[in-house]
Amino acid sequence: MNDLGSSKHVVILGGGFAGLFAARALRGAPCTVTLVDSSTQHVFQPLLYQCATGILSEGQISAPLRRVLRGHRNLHCLTAHAYDVDVPGRRLMCKRPGGTQMAIPYDYLILACGVEQSYFGHDEFALHAPGMKTLADALTIRRRVFGAFEMAESAAEPAEQRRWLTFALVGAGPTGVELAGQIRELATKTLRKEYRRFAPKDARVLLFDGGKTPLASFSPRLCRNATDSLRDLGVELHMGSRVTNVDETGVMVTSNGGAPEHYDAGTVLWTAGVAAPPVADQLAKATGAERDRGGHIMVGDDLTIAGHPEISVVGDIMGLRDLPGLAEVAMQSGWYSGHRIKRELAGQPPAKPFRYLDLGSAAYISRGKAVVEAGPVKISGMPGWVIWLFIHIAFLTGYRNRVGAILTWWVALTRDIRRERAFPTRKVGLVTDIYNPPGEVTQGR
Repeated sequence: MNDLGSSKHVVILGGGFAGLFAARALRGAPCTVTLVDSSTQHVFQPLLYQCATGILSEGQISAPLRRVLRGHRNLHCLTAHAYDVDVPGRRLMCKRPGGTQMAIPYDYLILACGVEQSYFGHDEFALHAPGMKTLADALTIRRRVFGAFEMAESAAEPAEQRRWLTFALVGAGPTGVELAGQIRELATKTLRKEYRRFAPKDARVLLFDGGKTPLASFSPRLCRNATDSLRDLGVELHMGSRVTNVDETGVMVTSNGGAPEHYDAGTVLWTAGVAAPPVADQLAKATGAERDRGGHIMVGDDLTIAGHPEISVVGDIMGLRDLPGLAEVAMQSGWYSGHRIKRELAGQPPAKPFRYLDLGSAAYISRGKAVVEAGPVKISGMPGWVIWLFIHIAFLTGYRNRVGAILTWWVALTRDIRRERAFPTRKVGLVTDIYNPPGEVTQGR
């Protein structure tokens, strides 16, 4: 695998923010770098909900890693799915498309695989309530959201029509809030004149969460502002509610210790909870690494696992000082790990301990309304929305994507047009996963 003549080989698992910035930091380092990703696409996850609701295309929020890193002569990308780590042998165990196995040797391993959707032990919910972590998830949600309005148009009974016009979202963090706001905007603005047998503005968006308020990670004042904005949009907030079952008819909910109640909903979307992917579980077991309650792998101040200085853990899967799962944490930790290895390979003094520079958090609620928090600075409403806009333009990968997003947002905001509304009409059933052996199938969503 070390085909560039270098004596050392660095393997980066994951092409998200952490993996991308680790790769960038290793440019020109005296080593070979292999970036392993199941799709070799860098996806701007904070804007997946805009892809799901027809504002941005999948191409505008993603970029081929090979293209982004084409100037890195010591790096090559590999499309593979990692499932285990041979720690004593220093090998990353992977599946190639088609299901055949391969082992990638490493001298240094940077685990930047991110996290997966968690259904809190009820993985059967995934069949009826897709999460939103990948491009495939966003396109699945797009099909379900726009498809629900089409089903309502042809519904024979009022009860069926009401069910299709009811959207239940589980989880009131940034993703749930942003998605809920966009569905209501879609119904009240973009689609308001397009249907004849019902009024799209009558669509109900139910947001369930076990906490006391949406966006609980923000300050109390911003939480109140977000709550008011969501209610003004027409989002129905069900705080202190725990979803106990999901099926094709809707959700079963228990609120404040009361009796279970069923809510009919044609579309259920899951935006609550994250879990470590299987490869991270295997690595933790193999190294004996400590983990926190959220499943994060605990690391030292140099972002390596205790007793294994050759293994760095960065991004969302990293456990250190209760740092949040934000893109900024991923970027900075990825850059630090790549830079630390580069210094070590060059024989320079060890890097200083990792320090996170908190640049704040932001969440989009609706057109002209967002919340932004950075230390003592707490901004909401139109000023927050403007700041949110500039932050996301700055961090989008690639000049083409930035320009495309600006033009698309301009059309969407000034003319209430969402051009990215295409979705397949064929229901996805049993489909082949590219990492399964031939003949093996996976239940699609």
